Amino acid sequence: MHYLVVSFSHKNSTLAIREKLAFVNETAQLDAMRLLNTDPCISESMVLSTCNRVEIVCSCNDTEAAADALFALLSHHSGLSRSELHERADMFEDEGGIHHLFSVASSLDSMVVGETQIAGQLKDAFKLSQDNGFSAQKIARAMNYAFKCAAEVRNATNISSKPVSVASVAVAKVKESIGDVSGKKALVIGSGEMSVITCKHLSAQGVEVTVMNRTFEKAEVIARECNARVRSYEELAYAINENELLFTATGSITPIITDEMIKPCPYERFWFDMAVPRDIECDPELWSIRLFYVDDLKEIVSENIALREDEAKLSYVIVRRHVIQFFEWLKTLSVEPLIKSMYVRASDAAMKESSRVINNGYIPKEYEYAVQKATLQALKRFLHPFAERMRDGSDPMRVDTLIESMSFLMDQEEGFDLSKNSCTYLPKGN
Repeated sequence: MHYLVVSFSHKNSTLAIREKLAFVNETAQLDAMRLLNTDPCISESMVLSTCNRVEIVCSCNDTEAAADALFALLSHHSGLSRSELHERADMFEDEGGIHHLFSVASSLDSMVVGETQIAGQLKDAFKLSQDNGFSAQKIARAMNYAFKCAAEVRNATNISSKPVSVASVAVAKVKESIGDVSGKKALVIGSGEMSVITCKHLSAQGVEVTVMNRTFEKAEVIARECNARVRSYEELAYAINENELLFTATGSITPIITDEMIKPCPYERFWFDMAVPRDIECDPELWSIRLFYVDDLKEIVSENIALREDEAKLSYVIVRRHVIQFFEWLKTLSVEPLIKSMYVRASDAAMKESSRVINNGYIPKEYEYAVQKATLQALKRFLHPFAERMRDGSDPMRVDTLIESMSFLMDQEEGFDLSKNSCTYLPKGN
């Protein structure tokens, strides 16, 4: 068994590329996992799709064949060629894959290092995969350790002491441009976590926030939580021209705001499109709008990374330690039952062999305990170096092959008659 992770993020792909690769809803994610799991070399899969990344995690028996299946799926889904996807993708196998997964969960690979939103997104992706039977023991083990690692990074460092997200960076960008934002009017479109975070940051700055969503009830929930107003989605064309600040983070496949909907305004407007695919498709210069997409926030993000560089270094030490612990645990989890079974069989063989020689009268009855102890000790001495070698294997990912081989050999011993294959000093024919 091997782990394979294929990653497209803000580090290796433009926003336009990520838009094409994005799995915009659960149906798209489920269809992708269903297709992947039908491939004979892939046993488990999970798809994470956010505004900044698309990650596919697999458990497979052949990484090369699994990678071919992944790129075939992504090419069909995005319309991009396999060669371009190969050039852009970051691909991680086994230990590298687990290290990357733990780094993502710990928010060390995020555009805004230390943001906490990614952990929730990763949990949602894993739950979707697990609830629908696309991931099981292998990915579950890795994800459980990933969340443990992320928790220690948060608790042992100050990397998330001031929670930061793309949404908070967007609000910071507004303050940088116009100063005090209290009393300004803002429209937030969407009902996901990004929208909730945006509303909270804006309300904390004294902004008059209006929430809008296709499902009015979802907008009401956010409004109550963030002390904001609610407006019907049918009034979108009017609302976008009545607010100085606009933040969108919907799951729409097509743009929800276009040039035809925009009217001239006597004040400067700041619009932030935090969705992938993009929600806004317009000519901002025509309307004197300061329009920012996700990738436009990199300047503030870079400052964030610089401020947290020391904490990130400490965090990577924690990640590395958890990766080592994970594989040590995985190896022990797999090997120890096999070693125990070997010793149990050795003990059973010692008892049978000693009973046989006693019952046949080759050794007096009063020596039965000594014979049993000597026979068992001989078998233990023989098995000990093999057990130690199994525990200390240098390549943890080969453990499954070892388990399969040893299990096969031990299964062949079922019903094996030791008395007919004894290598003792007994005379022939006995």
